[in-house]
Amino acid sequence: MNPPKTDARRRHDPEVRGFASDNYAGVHPEVLAALAVANGGHQVAYGEDDYTENLQRVVRSHFGATAEAFPVFNGTGANVVALQAVTDRWGAVICAESAHINVDEGGAPERMGGLKLLTVPTPDGKLTPELIDRQAYGWEDEHRAMPQVVSITQSTELGTVYTPGEIRAICEHAHARGMKVHLDGSRIANAAAFLDVPMRTFTNAVGVDILSLGGTKNGAMFGEAVVVINQDAVRRMKHIRKMSMQLASKMRFVSVQLEALLAKDLWLRNARHANEMAQRLAEGVRAVDGVEIVHPVQSNGVFARLPHEVSERLQKRFRFYFWDEAEGVVRWMCSFDTTEDDVDTFVAAVKEEMARR
Repeated sequence: MNPPKTDARRRHDPEVRGFASDNYAGVHPEVLAALAVANGGHQVAYGEDDYTENLQRVVRSHFGATAEAFPVFNGTGANVVALQAVTDRWGAVICAESAHINVDEGGAPERMGGLKLLTVPTPDGKLTPELIDRQAYGWEDEHRAMPQVVSITQSTELGTVYTPGEIRAICEHAHARGMKVHLDGSRIANAAAFLDVPMRTFTNAVGVDILSLGGTKNGAMFGEAVVVINQDAVRRMKHIRKMSMQLASKMRFVSVQLEALLAKDLWLRNARHANEMAQRLAEGVRAVDGVEIVHPVQSNGVFARLPHEVSERLQKRFRFYFWDEAEGVVRWMCSFDTTEDDVDTFVAAVKEEMARR
């Protein structure tokens, strides 16, 4: 059969590259091929399809025999659904001040999930038992939202990575105080690549109860999943997902993307490459006088401080964002399709603009 004709035209220049976000990247060819395989014919809607069923087997191979995946549309949806599933109406979530649920989700956990976020300033985006205790109190005080969950991000919003031991200490500390642990894993693959360990090593093996499993930043078109590890920690996941507008009718097209990433090693290949490009970028700009790397480069992001006017000129040539404009800190993100030439061209531009000061 000949491929169907289409009136669609390419409306962008595929040669344009940037370092603004791993969400800017397209879809990995292997994921696109998987979507084509899943297309055609009829499959039962709302998750009763063969691809979602097989995804459960794949997820259990990574996160243990009790794990269950609930595919959703996006990362904010995954976090809001997961956190609702492990809190009561009066519950609160302890998180780093820099956490995505606090900074970048438009108030969705509070407005849509009805959750109170109890934030803690951190120097590197990582919580510790001691930092958690700044907010872990007042369980019987009816005037205060009850701390019920600790939410951590792996890798963090500052590009840093928790060790398995650090997450174990957090889980033990939280559980001893009657709290559950949620892990925001929008870039979980990058953390596993940096640590060179399976994802289970810092999730189910150390006590994480529930996690948001990222796909989009790792090469998918769209789609994440809430992975329930501790079945005793959650209630009515299916109902919460539907109520939160995260139940896909044609779920096979979310599930097959996650299957394509996770069934073999595509997730790890993509993450390793993105991490390697970030290391190359960091090494290149470190040699430029006046550029300061402000956080350890442990995943696929580079956070740097440089003169404000230099950053503004660079932004006219490459897309990227200020992280803290007042401090002159910018964020440069690499993705699965970032090339060595992309990085070297950008490093050369940084050198040119710094020389113009």
